[in-house]
Amino acid sequence: MDRLNTTKIAAIGAKVLEYRNPTPTVDLIIAQGEGVVLIRRRNPPLGWALPGGFVDEGETVEAAAEREALEETGLSVTLRELFYVYSDPKRDSRQHNLSVVFTATASGTPKGADDAEEARVFSLRELPILVFDHARILRDYQHYLATGERPDPQEGR
Repeated sequence: MDRLNTTKIAAIGAKVLEYRNPTPTVDLIIAQGEGVVLIRRRNPPLGWALPGGFVDEGETVEAAAEREALEETGLSVTLRELFYVYSDPKRDSRQHNLSVVFTATASGTPKGADDAEEARVFSLRELPILVFDHARILRDYQHYLATGERPDPQEGR
């Protein structure tokens, strides 16, 4: 795969290098009671997912996580930990995204908004079918809760 594109700017005739890099995103594991908050996506791919989204230019991943949680669930979150970074090029069929995943807590009742059709708390024992790699993320999270062990970076290769 060619990772480098060359583009010519017509006005000045100069060539500009354009790198095709993964796009940064954030996802949140928002713990509430014995469950986690999930959203039902309004846009393709349709289905249930962790709250999250794209990091805006000039924004930290922490600020993006707080913003996305508020936009999609109506919840003001307290970020607890950087859980892990998921970067499998096939994790999102639309493009190569890498996701910085945070654990968080929030009080209140989640309500779907923005690009979330619905938001609600699901028990970790009774999760719906999830889009992207979010089932893997929540399996890793359940393993972490049981053992204190985070995902093994060697398994992501």
